[in-house]
Parts: sequence; C-alpha cells; structure tokens
Amino acid sequence: MKLLITGSKGFIGKNLVIRIKEEGIHEVLEYDINMPKELLESYCEICDCVIHLAGINRPKSEEEFMQGNCDFTKELIEKLKKTNNKAPIIVTSSIQAQRDNLYGKSKKAGEEVLIKYGEESGNKVCIYRLPNVFGKWCKPNYNSAVATFCYNIARDLPITVTDPSISLQLVYIDDVVEEIINAIEDKNRAYEKYYYKIPKVYTVTLGEITSLLYAFKASRTNLDVPKVSDDFSKVLYSTYTSYLPEEEFKYPLVMHIDQRGSFTEIIKTAEKGQFSVNIAKPGITKGNHWHHTKVEKFLVVYGKGCIKFRKIGTDKVITYHVSGEKLEVIDIPVGYTHSISNEGEEDLITFIWCNECFDSDHPDTYYEEV
Repeated sequence: MKLLITGSKGFIGKNLVIRIKEEGIHEVLEYDINMPKELLESYCEICDCVIHLAGINRPKSEEEFMQGNCDFTKELIEKLKKTNNKAPIIVTSSIQAQRDNLYGKSKKAGEEVLIKYGEESGNKVCIYRLPNVFGKWCKPNYNSAVATFCYNIARDLPITVTDPSISLQLVYIDDVVEEIINAIEDKNRAYEKYYYKIPKVYTVTLGEITSLLYAFKASRTNLDVPKVSDDFSKVLYSTYTSYLPEEEFKYPLVMHIDQRGSFTEIIKTAEKGQFSVNIAKPGITKGNHWHHTKVEKFLVVYGKGCIKFRKIGTDKVITYHVSGEKLEVIDIPVGYTHSISNEGEEDLITFIWCNECFDSDHPDTYYEEV
C-alpha cells in the first residue's frame, strides 16, 4: 500500500514513519508543513490510505488553530475528492475536542469535516481522540508535560508542578503507532461510529510521574535499579533515557582498587540484591571468607581461575576450575568458606550477584582460609 502521512516530521509522524519503513511492507508518502502543495496533490491521487497527523497546537495567532486543524483537513479532502480517491482516512484528533477552548473547537471542527466526508463519500474514516502522548522524540517545553519533565530533570533544571494530585490520561507512543498500523490493516474496532481508541491508557498523577523521574535520575548515582515492575513505569523509564544529555550517557562507578585488583558495585535493588564486578590480578587469591545468610553467584567472564570451597567445621576442599571461555555460574552457599584465584597471565574478571546489598554495619562476612 502507498500510505500518505501528513505531519510526517512531527512526534507521532516520525515514530510512525520509521516503524512502517522498518517493516518494509508499505510505501510511505511523507508530507509536512513546509513541503509544496503540488506534492500533496500528487500523493492524494495515488495513495491507498491517508494517515492525517498534521495539526496546530501552539500557533503564533489564534486564527492558526482553525487554519491548521480544520482548513487544512478541508484542503486534504478536496484533493482526495478531485481524484475520486476512496482511500480510508485515519486521523489523530484530541480529547480537547470535547472542551470549550480554541484548540478544542478547531479539532472538533476538523472532526466534523471528516465525518461529513465519510457520510457523503462512503470512505472509511477513523478518528482517534488522543489524550497526552509521551515517548521518545517528543519536543520538550512545548505541549507535553512528560517530555518537559524528562528533559529538565535529566539536566538538573527546575520543573513546575502546582498540584501533584492532578491526574493525567497518557498514551505511550509505541501503543499509538501500533494502533495506527492496526487501522491501516483494518484490524481496529470503533467504540462509536467514526471514533476509535488507543487500547492502553494510563491514568497517573503529576506527583507519581515526577517521583518516578527523580528516582530514575538518582539511580545513576545510588545504583538502584529503576522501578520497571509495571507497564507505565517501564515505558516512562524508556522515555526518560531518551532525554539524557548526549554528553552524559555514561556515568562513573566507584572502583575499590588495591594491589590485588578491584571490586565495583554496578546495580542494587532493595528486593533482589546487588550486581558487581570483581577483577583479580594474575597470581592473586581473593575471598577466604564465609557467610551465614549472604548468598552469591560467581560468573567468570574473562581469564582463568580456580574457586575453592570448604564447609565450616570440615576438612574437605571442593575445587572448580573456571574460565571465560566456558561461561558457568558457580553458586556460593552459606556456611562454606570460599576463595577465587587467578590462574592465568591476564586479569580475571568475575561478575558477582549477591542476594542482599552490602551493609557495612552488618557485613555478614567472616575470614577463614579455605
């Protein structure tokens, strides 16, 4: 199919165009505000489906609301009529169309133009009244509170929240794109004649959003794993990372270095312990201690080593030879003193998971040679 996408350079348009091109099934005819009208006319003649995303929400003058949200829709329809094109039209409107403001009135007027066209021509018309859309590539400090919060918090800039209890309805960009693709393939369902919905809508307070975002920011210093246990927090975290300053994608870790090598904590969780990396120089042995409750998993990813165990109160020594050439997880049970030795000529690098985060007041670590 040849898909005419208006507003192709906008937030939703950019995500949709890239997704469709990735799938490689349909041909995309991109049209945006600065392109010649002759191009739009030629596209209207050959397109098999119209995805009408173009609109105005931050005009320089009030008149531009109606020009961008209603008059352009009229112009698009006239060009389709001119060539008797029966292509279905999928359009993104706004929940503001139900409200008494200039933007809402202009979106409502655009909807009415489309409905009239559908009634007269018999063409399929799908109208999506979108709530706040968030996700990667949304312009901050424009018309998305989530984009602004992400951008500012990532840069230590102030944000303004007059009432944290205010609730927002949000839809994630990938869910919007998925639904539009369903509509292109005629797999969507109307809840009312001409009107359709994005299946997944999040209702979240401003306070909940900002609290999560500040926690995401803090995770780069306190090493806590970001909360991604529910769908909203997962996609909000994905969105937040897209607003990180490009010069700050990396962040430092505290390396505990001595003549034996180093030990570095990477991530921590309150419920699932912590993850670290241990580096041992050639000929070095680390460990020779045991734990009452603390459980660890060792994974050597580079070098050659030897892990030894001895149950406290016994003489039997258990030995495992490990290597980065064959990845094997070694469980470190409680009640066994254990050590790891570098048997190679290069650094021995071991990933370590522990079932609890290190507590200097209660280290649960007791020295005893294997």
